[in-house]
Amino acid sequence: MTFDSIDSYLSGLEEPKRKTLQALRACILEIVPDATECISYGMPAFRLQGKVVAGFAAFKNHLSYLPHSGRVLDKLPSELANYSHSSGALRFASDEPLPKGLVQKLIEIRLEQLGL
Repeated sequence: MTFDSIDSYLSGLEEPKRKTLQALRACILEIVPDATECISYGMPAFRLQGKVVAGFAAFKNHLSYLPHSGRVLDKLPSELANYSHSSGALRFASDEPLPKGLVQKLIEIRLEQLGL
C-alpha cells in the first residue's frame, strides 16, 4: 500500500496500534517541533533540515520506532534492555507507547549524528 501522509497511514490501522502511534507522533513533534512530516520508504517519518531524524511503522504483532540510522540504538544498551531491537528498529508493544524520555534520547543521538 502507498501512503501520501502520516494521517493516511494511521487511518488504515486498527486500535490500539493507531492510538499508540498517534501518541508517538505527538511525542516526536513535541521534541522536534520544527520537523516536517513525510513518508519515507513507505512509512511515517520526520525530517529536520531535509534529513530524516525519526520514523515509525506498524506490523502484525508489534510497532517499531525507526531511528533511520544503524548507529542510534546501540548507544542506549541499558535503556533498551527490555525491548527487542535490531540495528535499525526498536520494536514495542501495540498498546504501550514508548516513554517520552527514551524518545528524547533517541532523537538527541540522531540529531548529534547529523550535526543538527
